[in-house]
Amino acid sequence: MMLYDAIVAPFADYGFMRRALVACLALALGSGPIGTFLVLRRMSLMGDAMSHAILPGAAVGFLVAGLSLWAMSAGGLVVGLAVALLAGIVSRATSLREDASLAGFYLISLALGVLIVSTRGSNVDLLHVLFGSILSVDTQALLLVASISTLSLVALAVIYRPLVVECFDPGFLRTIAGGGSLYHVIFLVLVVLNLVAGFQALGTLMAVGLMMLPAAAARFWATAVWSLAAISIIIAFISGWIGLLLSYNFDLPSGPAIILTAGAFYAISIFVGRHGSLRSRYFPGAHFHT
Repeated sequence: MMLYDAIVAPFADYGFMRRALVACLALALGSGPIGTFLVLRRMSLMGDAMSHAILPGAAVGFLVAGLSLWAMSAGGLVVGLAVALLAGIVSRATSLREDASLAGFYLISLALGVLIVSTRGSNVDLLHVLFGSILSVDTQALLLVASISTLSLVALAVIYRPLVVECFDPGFLRTIAGGGSLYHVIFLVLVVLNLVAGFQALGTLMAVGLMMLPAAAARFWATAVWSLAAISIIIAFISGWIGLLLSYNFDLPSGPAIILTAGAFYAISIFVGRHGSLRSRYFPGAHFHT
C-alpha cells in the first residue's frame, strides 16, 4: 500500500496530476526528436537561446490578455520566429556568425521580456512566465501541446531524410537537392513551436531542459538517429513522471524537479552509457567480468 500511495495514488486520485503526466508525454514526443536533431547539428545552445527569445512575446501577450494561453503562445511564437529570422539575416549580411548573432538577439529579448513583465506585472507574474507550472495545465493547454507535438512528428517524418543528411553533410544536400535552407527554416519553426509548448508547462527558463537533457543523455546509449530520438522520448517522459512524483511526495516545485530528474539521467549516462561514456572509454572490458 505504501508503494501504491507513493507511485499510483497521486495520478489515480487527482485530475491535475493526470493532466500533468499527459502533458509530459506530449512534450516528450515533440521535444525528444527536436532535441536529438539539435544535438546532432551541434546547435544545442541555440535551443537555450530560443527559449529565452520567446519571453518578450509571451510578456506582450500577458499584458494584452493576462495569463491567456493563446495570447502568450502567439506572442512567443511570433517573437521567437522573428529573432531566428533576424539572426539569420544578420549572419548572412555581415561577417558575424549565426551563433554570435543569435546570442545578441536572445540577450536583448530576455532583458526586454523581464523588463516588460516586471514593470507591468507582479513578481508572481514574472515567476509564472519564467518557470511555469505544469500542475496547472488545463485542457486547453493540453490540446495546444498535443497539437504541436503531433505537427512536429508529422513534419519530421516528411523531412527526415534531408534533415539527417544536413546534419552530417549540408554541402552535399545543397548540391543534390538545393533546398538546404528550406529544411533549416522548417526545423527552426519546429524548434520555436516546441519551446512555446514547453513554455506553457515549464516556463521559458525550463522549457529547453526537457528538450536538450534527454537528447544529450541519449547520445551515450545509441548511435542511429531513430534510436536516439526514441531514447530521448523515453528519458523525457520518465523524467516527467518521476519529477511529478518527487514534486507531489516531497512538496517540491514541479518544473525544477522534472528538469533535475532529466539531469540525473544525463549524469548517469555520462558515467555508465554504452557509447562514449567514462565506463566505455576507461573500462571497456568491465562488463565482461560482471
